[in-house]
Amino acid sequence: MGLFWDLIQQSQIREQREKATSLEERVAQLERELQQTKSLLHLLVVRLEKHFSEDVDGDGRIG
Repeated sequence: MGLFWDLIQQSQIREQREKATSLEERVAQLERELQQTKSLLHLLVVRLEKHFSEDVDGDGRIG
């Protein structure tokens, strides 16, 4: 499964590199991807905390 995921990610990275025609565009794309990743991670932590009723991220609260 990990190898398959790595191949998908490499393909997506290659596609994005081809689309980015300048350094500024590439930086903007990476910033958008980072924001999406952070949002997904936050959602995942919230759901894990609610599901297990535990403080997963150490912020002193659940959810």
